[in-house]
Amino acid sequence: MPESLPRVVGLLGCGVIGGGWAARFILNGVDVRLYNPSPRALERAQEMLANARRAYRRLTLAPLPTEGALTVVGSLADAVQGVDLVQESAPEQLELKQKLLATASREAGPATIICSSTSGFRPSLLQAKMDYPECLLVAHPFQPVYLLPLVELCAGHRTAPESMERAAATFRAVGMHPLVVRKEVDGFIANRLGDAVAREALWLVHDDVATLGEIDDAVRYSWALRRAAMGAYRLNGGADGMRAYLAQWAFKWPWSRLTDKPDFDRSFLHKIAEQAESLSLADPLDIPIEQKRDDLLVAVLRGLRSQDYGPGKTLARWERGLRARAFSAELTSGSGPLRMPTLTLPPDWIGGHGHITDLGQLELCRRACGNLLRQVGIDDDYLSNYGSYRDVEVRLSLLGTLTAGDRVQVLTHVLGVDKMRLRIFHVLAREDEKEPIATGEQVLIHVDAGTGRPSPVQADVRNRLQELARLHAELPCPARAGARTGMKWLDDT
Repeated sequence: MPESLPRVVGLLGCGVIGGGWAARFILNGVDVRLYNPSPRALERAQEMLANARRAYRRLTLAPLPTEGALTVVGSLADAVQGVDLVQESAPEQLELKQKLLATASREAGPATIICSSTSGFRPSLLQAKMDYPECLLVAHPFQPVYLLPLVELCAGHRTAPESMERAAATFRAVGMHPLVVRKEVDGFIANRLGDAVAREALWLVHDDVATLGEIDDAVRYSWALRRAAMGAYRLNGGADGMRAYLAQWAFKWPWSRLTDKPDFDRSFLHKIAEQAESLSLADPLDIPIEQKRDDLLVAVLRGLRSQDYGPGKTLARWERGLRARAFSAELTSGSGPLRMPTLTLPPDWIGGHGHITDLGQLELCRRACGNLLRQVGIDDDYLSNYGSYRDVEVRLSLLGTLTAGDRVQVLTHVLGVDKMRLRIFHVLAREDEKEPIATGEQVLIHVDAGTGRPSPVQADVRNRLQELARLHAELPCPARAGARTGMKWLDDT
C-alpha cells in the first residue's frame, strides 16, 4: 500500500511517548487532537515539539510542511471522532489501556485504525473489550519518537490485515520504518533484546565486574557503532559465514546470566543510583541532555543517509516524500518562489572580516539550487541513470552583511528553462525580514551521467521546471534578476 499521510490523528496520553508522537505528526503537517487529563499536557507537548523542531533543523534541508495544529481536547470522544488514526500512549497498566481502548473503539467507530504504543502487552489482550477489535494493533515506537524511525507493528488474533496495511502506510508517510512482528510475543522484538542486555548489565554491576560508566563505554565504543551501521547479522557473510560463526562460538560458554536478575535490595539500588549520579557529574553537558541525545542521533542518521543504508535509507525516503509534497503544494498555490528551509550560518562560512565569504554565499545558492532540483525529481536514481545540472555561470551580489549565527532564508525564482539549460535567481534574506541581503544568479547545463557531456534533461523534470517558470513569471521580477549571459537559449521544440 502506498504512503498515506493522515489529515488528523487523535492521541491518548502525553508522556515522553505521546509527546514524541505529537511532535512527529505535527512536524509532518498533520493536525493532532490530544487528550490527557493532566493540566500540564499542553506544556509537555510544546516542550517536546520545541526539541523536535531543533532536531529537524539539523537533520534535513528538505522543505518541511506547514506544521499541523495541536488541539488539547476535554474528552476522549473529542480526540477520536472523525480522525484518521488513534494512537494510545497511556501508562503501562493493562486495565487502564483496555478501558481507554474500549471507549476509543466505541466512540471512533468501525473505520478508524487504533494503535497502542504499549511496550509489552500483547494486542489480543488489549482487544478484549473493544467493539471493533479488527481495527486494533500495536504500534510500538522508540524514544525519541520524532527521531528514531522504528515502529514495531503487531497484530492481535482479531486484527484485520487491512488495518496493518493502513497503519504501515501512515507511519511510512511520516518517516518511520514499520517492522511487522510475525507473531504475538510479550515485549515484541527490540525490547526483548534490550531487556536481555539490561539484565546482564545489572549483573555486571552487582558482581563488581564493571560500573555503569564502564558498561556504557563498552557498548558505545564497540558494537553499538557496528550495529547502528549494519545490524547484528549482516556482517556474518550469508549462510556460510553464519555456519562458521555458530561453529566457532555456539554460545557454549556460560558467559551471561540472562534468565535471571539480581535482587533489587536497598544496598543494590543505592549502588546503582550512586553510579548513575557519578556518571552524570563526570560528563557535564552545556545543553539539556535530551538535546545532546538528539544531536548525536542526528549525526548518526545523517551519516547513514550519506551511504543510503539502513535507517539512513528511511530518512532519504522521507525527504523525497517531503520534497514531492512541497512541489505539489507549490504548483497548487502558485503563491511565490521556492523557499529553502531556513539555515543558521556556521562560523566556517565567515571570513576574517567577520562577514560571509563568497564561498559561503555560493554554498547557500547551491543548496537552494539542490533543493529546487530535488523537488522537481532529480534524486539519487536520476543522478545515477540520467545526469545532473552543472554550473556554467554564477553571479553573486552582496547587498549587506551576514555573520555567524544569522538565520538566512533563500527564495528561488525559475527564470528560464530549455532542453539543456536552466536559469535561476536566489534572493537571500534574514529570517522574518523582507529586504534582500544578497542575491545569486545561476545558469546551469544538464550533462549526461555516463559521458559528462551536455544532454537534454528528461521530459518529466523539464515539464516540472517549465511549470515553475510559468508560475514565477507571473510574480514581480526580483531586482537584479535576468542579467545577460551572452548565451543563446534553445527553443523548447
